[in-house]
Amino acid sequence: MSSFVVALDVGGTSMKGGLVTRSGEIIHIDRRTTPRDRGPAAVVATIRSFIDDLATAGGGTPAGVGLAVPGLVTADAALYSANIGWRDVPATDFVPLDVPVMLGHDVRTGGLAESVLGAGRELSDFLFLPIGTGIAGAVILHGEPYGGSAGWGGEIGHIPVFPEGEPCACGQIGCLETYASASAVARRYSARATSSTAPASPVTVPSTSPVTATAEQVAALTASGDPLAMEIWGEAVEALSLALATYTLLLDPSAIVLGGGLAEAGPLLSVPLAERLGERLAFRDAPPLRQAALGMSAGMLGAALLGWRAAGFADAGANWSPDVLKSPRVA
Repeated sequence: MSSFVVALDVGGTSMKGGLVTRSGEIIHIDRRTTPRDRGPAAVVATIRSFIDDLATAGGGTPAGVGLAVPGLVTADAALYSANIGWRDVPATDFVPLDVPVMLGHDVRTGGLAESVLGAGRELSDFLFLPIGTGIAGAVILHGEPYGGSAGWGGEIGHIPVFPEGEPCACGQIGCLETYASASAVARRYSARATSSTAPASPVTVPSTSPVTATAEQVAALTASGDPLAMEIWGEAVEALSLALATYTLLLDPSAIVLGGGLAEAGPLLSVPLAERLGERLAFRDAPPLRQAALGMSAGMLGAALLGWRAAGFADAGANWSPDVLKSPRVA
C-alpha cells in the first residue's frame, strides 16, 4: 500500500491540495484556481489534472483520494452545486487513477477535521460554524458529521433570524447569512456608509462614489468605536445569537467551534456573542465558544481523512500528533 493519499479541498474560487501520509504528515501542498466561469466540465477536468499532478509529485500511486466539494454530496457522488453548476457527478469521474475515492461536503469535511484533529478533538457533539462569504454549519454527532436525511443538514446560514428583514439570495427573508456572514457585514456597512450624511469614516471616499469596505475593515472600525460599524457588527452578533440559541435548544452541543474569516476577529466577536447567547438561554447555560484550530487547512486535512477511509483505514487520524497543525499550510 502507498504511504500517502491525495487530499483536495475544492472551493468556488480555488482548490487546495496535498499529499498526506498515514501518520498525518503533509509532504506536499499546492493550490490552483477553480475555473467555474468555464463551466462544470472544465472544473471536473481541472480536478482530474490536479489529482494526477499531485500523485506524480508523490512519486507513486496514492492509497486513496479524498475530495471536499461544495453542494449536495454523498460519499459516491457530487449531486448538485449551485456555485459550480455540476449535477450527478460520480466520485470516480474526478479521479484519473484506479484508486479508492471518497467525497465529502466541504463544510462537513472541515468539521470532521476539527473533530478528529482540531478544536473538537475531545468532544463528541458540537457545531462547527465557519463564517466566511456565506455561513454553513457542520453538525457533529458522536464524532461524525451529520448530513441529514438528504444531505442538507447544517444549513444554519438560512435560518430566518429576522422574518421581516432583508431578502436573502436563497429566496427567503431575513436569513442569518444575510446579516452575519463576512460578505453581509461588508455589504451592509458599505451601503449605509454610502447613504449616510454622517461625517466620513476612515474607509469612506468622496460622496460622489460608493463606499466599499471589507469585513476586516468593519471589524477594525468596530474596535475603534466607529458608531456605524458598531451598529452593523451588533446586528451580526444579534443574528448569530438568535440562530445559535435555537441550535443549542434543539441539539445541546458540547461547544460551538467558530471558524472562517469573521471568526479571526477573536474576542471582538466571541465575547459579545457569548454574552448575548447566554442572555437568550434563560433556564440553561450556553455552550462554550471555541476558536477553530485548523484554519484554512481544515478542508484539506478532512479530505485526507476521507482518502484514508476510502483506502480502508476507518480510524484515520486517531493517532495523528497535534503537530499536524504545524505542518505546511495552504495559503
